[in-house]
Amino acid sequence: MHICISSNFIVVKTLIVDDNKIARATLQQLALRVSSLQVMGEAADAMEAFQIIREASPQLILLDIKMPGMSGIELVKSLNHNRPLIIFTTSQKEYATDAFDLNVVDYLIKPVTPSRFLQAIEKASGLLESAGTTMRIEEDNFLFIRDSNIIRRINLNEMLFAEAMGDYVKLSFGTKYYTVHSTLKALEERLPASKFIRVHRSFIISIGKIDSIRDGAIIINDKAIPVADAYRSHLNKTLRIL
Repeated sequence: MHICISSNFIVVKTLIVDDNKIARATLQQLALRVSSLQVMGEAADAMEAFQIIREASPQLILLDIKMPGMSGIELVKSLNHNRPLIIFTTSQKEYATDAFDLNVVDYLIKPVTPSRFLQAIEKASGLLESAGTTMRIEEDNFLFIRDSNIIRRINLNEMLFAEAMGDYVKLSFGTKYYTVHSTLKALEERLPASKFIRVHRSFIISIGKIDSIRDGAIIINDKAIPVADAYRSHLNKTLRIL
């Protein structure tokens, strides 16, 4: 049975990279169940994958981490800013922090279940559907985003946080979110500094939406957002913590 996970049907060119033949076959079978995925190739190591990426330009990579020679993390670091979206598929839980620092879409632990696989693909598809989105901020109160031929005005007072995801930024508004094709740095330069603060290389948060801070993380709407050491001092000064 094929599953279409998007109302705006798109075909996502996908590359599977894993040194284990059985793992590649498993991911291939999972991918065949999703109508929006087109597996355009497989690679048994990072160097082979690098060549395919240069020649075929996949939109999404299902990428193992521990492989002979170059690791999956090293491969991602070697790609330029126009890199494909990355979903790590690995049995190594300890690399999760390093992986998310690279702004990957998701981190799947093997054995990958169908439901968890679909969840990750849905995130990637949502990002690709928003690839044409641009943004503009006016009068410190509103965010204007262009999504295809529609311009939406969004109230910044309702925005909870922004999360970097590869070449995209996810804007969270609690019950809904929008995705823009931008960098977190570009967004940071446009947001009013009195209302928003960078707390991590992957997160900007709304100061007024902070519920609490505990165990080194900021809690907003039940989501724990990490605070990097490089931003902690500025955060404390901004919040005037006693």
